[in-house]
Amino acid sequence: VQLQAFGGGLVQAGGSLRLSCGGSGRTFSSDYMTWFRQAPGKEREFVAGINWSGSMTYYADFVKGRFTISRDNAKNTAYLQMNSLKPEDAAVYYCAATSGGRLDSSGMKYWGKGTLVTVSS
Repeated sequence: VQLQAFGGGLVQAGGSLRLSCGGSGRTFSSDYMTWFRQAPGKEREFVAGINWSGSMTYYADFVKGRFTISRDNAKNTAYLQMNSLKPEDAAVYYCAATSGGRLDSSGMKYWGKGTLVTVSS
């Protein structure tokens, strides 16, 4: 069972990136899918989450209005559209999944390898 995040890269402040998180080994269509991030020297923090149907989404305050989480269960994939990126958004972004309702890092059952997002000022 594996999750893999990809789509990171270097972008200028104010720019956009779209991250993808693909699952393999099992279907994640019944799980909450989430995005976390970790900047150097900082704790991993919750960014966004989405329920199994996509009808409920959750965002950290610092990304509300700029980031959008979505999913395509037919492709076993979740997405994070990041707009209006700021230098402080630079971090390694991880996707994670859980069948439970806790959306903190300790509640995640499956983690993907991260993808690096760099934002230049």
